[in-house]
Amino acid sequence: MLDSDLSLDFLRVVEQAAIACATTMGQGDRHKSDAVAVEAMRKEMDSVPIDGTIVIGEGERDEAPMLYIGEKVGTANKAPNGRSYPEVDIAVDPLEGTNLCATGAANAIAVLAASESGGLLHAPDMYMEKLVVGPSSRDVVDLDAPVRFNLRAIAQSLGRRVEDLVVIVLDRPRHEKLIAEIRATGARIRLIGDGDLSAGIAAAVVGSGVHAVMGTGGAPEGVLTAAAMRCLNGEIFARLVVAKPGDEERAKAMGVKDLRTIYRSKDLAPGKSIIFAATGVTEGSLMKGVRFFGDGTRTTSLVMQTNPHRIRFIDSIHVSDSSNIGAKIRF
Repeated sequence: MLDSDLSLDFLRVVEQAAIACATTMGQGDRHKSDAVAVEAMRKEMDSVPIDGTIVIGEGERDEAPMLYIGEKVGTANKAPNGRSYPEVDIAVDPLEGTNLCATGAANAIAVLAASESGGLLHAPDMYMEKLVVGPSSRDVVDLDAPVRFNLRAIAQSLGRRVEDLVVIVLDRPRHEKLIAEIRATGARIRLIGDGDLSAGIAAAVVGSGVHAVMGTGGAPEGVLTAAAMRCLNGEIFARLVVAKPGDEERAKAMGVKDLRTIYRSKDLAPGKSIIFAATGVTEGSLMKGVRFFGDGTRTTSLVMQTNPHRIRFIDSIHVSDSSNIGAKIRF
């Protein structure tokens, strides 16, 4: 089991990544935004008292200098001294929504999930078909069912009409047929340019105005979404998609035996003790973006865990100069 106090350490990691990339917001350079987030997250990660391994990150060692898959992080890596540290698997997305940050659009976040060793699926970097719903709808939908069936079932579980539902879909050419099928039911669609992870979280939070996420997105983001669903009692249904040459071999190399397998949250994030932390970079439906003021920075974060099972929204003020700080804080 992970020490519950680690949630505050991981909170600090995502806060620092969010603050770093927020300084590049709206500058139109997505690569710079991602690079500063990665650097800040990696630096802060070595202050966490763990023997950590990145299982979902920025890519393999040859493609990513930091936070690459298999990289060792935490104080055990920085200063081995014979002390025993908990072995932790970590999935990271230092900046989910690089384009969102670069353009100043909503819902860019810095995020990570952690679990005991073996608690997060080592998902290959390929596409994944996804259906994400909240707690009330988790047992009434099926990834292989027609769209109209799933939307009718979701509506009934929520005591609503299908016309009242809002479904988030990534705005991609590959989703033209899916979008047409959703619209044919009368349900409403919110098309997004990036960020299906933050959308999935919203689908599991009552009052967010989002009732489902449908479509194909990245498999690594699917694992992070699954970790969030374990904490929120929502559900993700997912299946890997072979979209380009080499995908099948890549999946087999990561231990995937059957590409037809439909995964749920406990398959993608099977750990007994899961911690999920995210900090808003730009303004979002669940978290405010990073706000800079004269003497510091203000962040809004979501920190969740399964053991003990709790969900916290945390508003932090990071003070750079304590002089007269109280007079300058606005609630």
